[in-house]
Amino acid sequence: MIDAESLPLIFASLLGLSILLYVVLDGFDLGVGLLLPFAESNQRDRRVASIGPFWDANETWLVLAIGILLVAFPAAHGQILTALYLPDLPVAIMLIGLILRGVAFEFRAKAPLPHKDRWDRIFFAGSLTTSLSQGLMLGLYVMGLKWGLAEVAFAALTSLALSAAYGFIGAAWLILKTDGALQLKAVAWARRGIWGLVLGMAAVSLATPLVSPRIFAKWFSFPEIVLLVPLPVMSALLIVLVWIALKRLPTRDDSFAWFPFAAATLLMALGFCGMAYSFYPFIVPERLTIAAAASSPESLRIILFGVVCVLPVILAYTVFAYAIFRGKATGLSYD
Repeated sequence: MIDAESLPLIFASLLGLSILLYVVLDGFDLGVGLLLPFAESNQRDRRVASIGPFWDANETWLVLAIGILLVAFPAAHGQILTALYLPDLPVAIMLIGLILRGVAFEFRAKAPLPHKDRWDRIFFAGSLTTSLSQGLMLGLYVMGLKWGLAEVAFAALTSLALSAAYGFIGAAWLILKTDGALQLKAVAWARRGIWGLVLGMAAVSLATPLVSPRIFAKWFSFPEIVLLVPLPVMSALLIVLVWIALKRLPTRDDSFAWFPFAAATLLMALGFCGMAYSFYPFIVPERLTIAAAASSPESLRIILFGVVCVLPVILAYTVFAYAIFRGKATGLSYD
């Protein structure tokens, strides 16, 4: 039987994994939505087709993350959502954006041609609203869930940076899934969008050690700094490699079309690891530790049984969907 001290760490790891998978997987289809207005009408169907089999399932990871937070860390769930619901309702705004995306995605497929542009605009608006609200929540979380002027200004910066990062990973996805003129455009979008990702990672990296003396000491004390150094070094190396690759893409035989998306995924994972390292053992920055926020060991054992049953199913159908719909996206058809 798993001991009581390990259970909160297991659920914190599952929560982190769910959030990371959501950011990467739903991040690229949010990015494709953000890029929708920047292509000709005859290319939009193919772009939507590149995310069609995946976008709805990608949001499962958000549902799983919120569910784990609610049942495994109810105290943290209450504090985090209370802070984010007030005063500007970023969580509610994100949900509205997700609803707009879902409705627009379905209706554009059935709308007469003259009305399709309207649903494309709504799909873009839903993607933008969702991305901006998630960036705002990220910034507020990093700043300790405070609503001061400096904290809101930083959250506004991360809001724009995360949207640009989503645009970059969306462009990287299109490089992987398309060819021809659309792939050329995706390469150009990725060259611009990568700087949003760099700005966001730099902003969070600069602000995080200033949130508390504890995090500052974790970053700059010896030997703790030795644990952190590989993260920025690897991130900088990846950014340089992506920039070199984007200068040479697309290639004649379409080799290395996978590299920008793989690198973007790894960059987001490295950034996430840096945040996890910084805030551990707190789940609510400087307020509530993982152990203090966790449900009772008896409850966690019951919940773990459910997670062990559900998680493999989610992973299995995710892998199955990506395997079945691998390769280049073709023209969109609902016949």
